[in-house]
Amino acid sequence: MVIFDREIILQSKTIFIAVYFLNFTKILNKVVGSKNKLKRFKENATFDNVFQPTREEVVNDEFPLKGKWNKEFFKNDHPLVLELGCGKGEYSVGLANRYPEKNFIGIDIKGARFWRGAKTAVENGMHNVAFLRTQIELIEHCFAENEVDEIWITFPDPQIKYKRTKHRMTNSEFLQRYKKILKKDGVMNLKTDSEFMHGYTLGLLHGEGHEVVYANHNVYKNEGAPEVVTAIQTFYESQYLEQNKPITYIQFKIK
Repeated sequence: MVIFDREIILQSKTIFIAVYFLNFTKILNKVVGSKNKLKRFKENATFDNVFQPTREEVVNDEFPLKGKWNKEFFKNDHPLVLELGCGKGEYSVGLANRYPEKNFIGIDIKGARFWRGAKTAVENGMHNVAFLRTQIELIEHCFAENEVDEIWITFPDPQIKYKRTKHRMTNSEFLQRYKKILKKDGVMNLKTDSEFMHGYTLGLLHGEGHEVVYANHNVYKNEGAPEVVTAIQTFYESQYLEQNKPITYIQFKIK
C-alpha cells in the first residue's frame, strides 16, 4: 500500500495551480496583445500620415510617393529627414515638434509600434511628420536619389553576433543604400546605448574613409554635445539614463 505524504501533495497542488495561472496569464497577454495589434493596424489605416505599401509595390517601384514626398504629401520644399527603425515614433514626433521647418518620416516594419507616434501627430495636428511601414533594406525603393537631407538611426539592435553582421543598420551595404537617397551633403546620425554598435560603426567609418563630423561615447556627460541629441529622449532612453548607462552619438557623411 502506497502512502502519500500530505505535505508533498499540498506542495504539488500549489505548484500545479501556480503553473496553471502562469500559463493562463501568458495566453491572456497574447490574446490581448493580438487584439491590440489588430486595433492599431485598423486605426493606422485611417491615419492620413501613415503609409503601408505592400512589399510587391515597393520592390516593383510602384510606390507612388517615391521622389514625390514633399510635393505630394508635405506640400512644401522643406528638408526631408528620416528616422530608421523608429519604434513607437517618439523621436520622429519629437524632432517634428522641435523643427517645424523640416519634414520627418519615421520608418519601421512594425506598424503596431509606430501607431503611438502617428496617433500623437494626428491628435496634435502635426503636418510635418509621417510614418512608413516597410523594411529598411527596401529604402531605396521608397525614396528617389538625392531626395533625403538627413537620416537618424536611434537605438538600433546592435546585432552583436558575427553572423548577424549583415543586419546591422550601419554596415557597408546599408550605408550604400542610404547614400543613394541622400543629397550630396546629406548627414547621418547614430544615437545608441550600445558601446559595441558605437565602436563598430566608428571603426567602419574610419576604415572606409567616410567623414566623421562628431562622435562622443557619452553625450549627456559632454557639454559640447549637439542640443538636438540631448533635447529629445525616448521612453527607453530615459530608463537607460536612470541606470547611468552612457548614450553614444555619431554624426557622419557617407563618401
